Amino acid sequence: MNNVYYIYDSAFGEIVIESDGCAITCIKTKGNLLPKGKKEADALTDKAAEQLFEYFAGKRDRFNVPLNPHGTDFQCTVWKALQDIPYGETQSYKQIAVTIKKPKACRAVGMANNKNPIWIMIPCHRVIGSDKSLTGYGGGLEMKRKLLELEQKNKL
Repeated sequence: MNNVYYIYDSAFGEIVIESDGCAITCIKTKGNLLPKGKKEADALTDKAAEQLFEYFAGKRDRFNVPLNPHGTDFQCTVWKALQDIPYGETQSYKQIAVTIKKPKACRAVGMANNKNPIWIMIPCHRVIGSDKSLTGYGGGLEMKRKLLELEQKNKL
């Protein structure tokens, strides 16, 4: 497989989308990523960008591009659980830990969340503190707040 990436301008700033030719492997803001591969768009990066733009416009609440995040088995289990959090809703780190049958692994869930390579499509922004507070987010707490507000406003 040939890894490619492309930088897209969005309502939320420049985003880098990486593909391995079969699936999306990474989506991050430009400042949070050193891209891998050749700088060129492919059908997958374009489709992912199109779906993200629809999401930003409030016209999409689910994504259907193939994803292939690289991480440990535990991280991948957490990232799968994140994808089950409904659009416009939130869950706590504790709720995710219980979901994956590791109820004492709240901190580990937080660390896996922090390592999520696929911004928005694996919705780590939907995970909040047990006290309902906004907690760390790779794009910053202001970005997390904006994404959650977008989803609340456009909940279908």
